[in-house]
Amino acid sequence: MAGIVKNIRALSKQTNYLRSFATRSLAVGVNNKINRPQQSLVKSTLFLTSTQTIVSPHEQSYSSKPPLTLKLIADRVILVLNLYDKIAPEKLKLESHFINDLGLDSLDHVEVIMAIEDEFGFEIPDQDAEKLLRPADIVRYVADKEDIYD
Repeated sequence: MAGIVKNIRALSKQTNYLRSFATRSLAVGVNNKINRPQQSLVKSTLFLTSTQTIVSPHEQSYSSKPPLTLKLIADRVILVLNLYDKIAPEKLKLESHFINDLGLDSLDHVEVIMAIEDEFGFEIPDQDAEKLLRPADIVRYVADKEDIYD
């Protein structure tokens, strides 16, 4: 009886070993299949038409933001401010003061700054936001943050 138990234990240890070995072998095989050399890619070029190009599966592409200019920043700031319902579009200019000329209060000013943060994708600290009282100030601040000195 003890011999049978001993053989079953040995068999179960071998089964665990075979199970992990088979899993690892399968993983290596799948990895080799996915990341095989470019030889098969070269063979498949016989079927490409003249307008098609070969793209390596390991080639990476990166995107970048469109280049910003002072005019583009000013246009985006004016667009964000035009979409704000408490600002009259006919009164809005780059030199308009938010509180004196446009009649906004401090809460409206905070909402404008939050909308600008959303538009340009970065946070404006409170001590800097207090100084941004005109659209021209916002344009200059964004240009400084994005290193644009046109």
